[in-house]
Amino acid sequence: MAKKKVTIKDVAKHSGVSITTVSLILNGNEAKFHPDTVKKVVKARDELGYQPDYIARQMITKKTKTIGVLVPDITNPFFNTLMQGIEDYLYQQNFVTILCNADFDHQKETDYLLELTQRGVDGFIIASSAVSTKALQVSLKKQGKPFIVLDQKKAEGSSDAVLTDDYQGGYLAGEHLLGLGHQEVALVYPQQTPQNVQNRIDGFLAACKHVDHSEKQIHWFPTHFSKKGGYEIVPDLLSSATTAIFALNDELAFGVYRGLAEHDKLIPEDYSIIGYDNIDMCEYMKPKLTTIAQPILELGKATARLLLERIQHPDKSWEELLLPVELIQRSSTQSIDLSAPQ
Repeated sequence: MAKKKVTIKDVAKHSGVSITTVSLILNGNEAKFHPDTVKKVVKARDELGYQPDYIARQMITKKTKTIGVLVPDITNPFFNTLMQGIEDYLYQQNFVTILCNADFDHQKETDYLLELTQRGVDGFIIASSAVSTKALQVSLKKQGKPFIVLDQKKAEGSSDAVLTDDYQGGYLAGEHLLGLGHQEVALVYPQQTPQNVQNRIDGFLAACKHVDHSEKQIHWFPTHFSKKGGYEIVPDLLSSATTAIFALNDELAFGVYRGLAEHDKLIPEDYSIIGYDNIDMCEYMKPKLTTIAQPILELGKATARLLLERIQHPDKSWEELLLPVELIQRSSTQSIDLSAPQ
């Protein structure tokens, strides 16, 4: 015979308080009650093994305690770490994360936005550049769904945003390579350049103007934003006068490593390489990769925190956080020997 399901009425009777009091306490409003009352209700819940009916609770509170997260490429370790930061914070606040990997597909992102909205998620974290501001306005803003954009694009005055200082990161990369004497520098970057990557490029070009006044040659190599893209662009790199390479993320740099090794080229003796992100694998490459470090875990946590604050206080002023970056100098870059034949 099936065991009778414990109800909120049973918890109320067992704890000696009203059903309304039990409902409010178990739905996150315990601050309104005396601590002793809260203890009685929680004790009764645990002793009886009460499990809330989430569908019924959603109908009452209009909340699901779920957050939808859109990322462009879950195979990139950057987004693994980002998701860890997001999930860690949301878990502490009793929220569940629903992850959607859009794979750089605009239609897929649009479909996910619609599906998650229909499932009643409480808010969205958008970490993908392909979702246009117009789509966000139509899909989410009109439906009163709070969302936050991060890393890939600015909020443009329509939502909260958490960004890292990509312009400064690009500047630091340029300053480092030029300071080592490199005058022929290759930029390996995605063909469809998201705004955050364009900011890195702009910062790099600014460094080229400001660091010294000698002639510099920038070689441009657009490719797919992945290890494979970095690998496939190597023959073009080899046909140029490049002595240093700025890969606009670490994944691109890893692909370049493989391609150069297959052509018997040495890093940093033949080519200095600097990446961007500082994902864990940078420490395991040979040689270890010099890169621009983003505070990826903190980026995820700050984004989740800001979104929950927006859910709790929907009328507060828009907020945009800018997190710092830093140069992590390892073994993949070195000073160029200007006397050696190129």
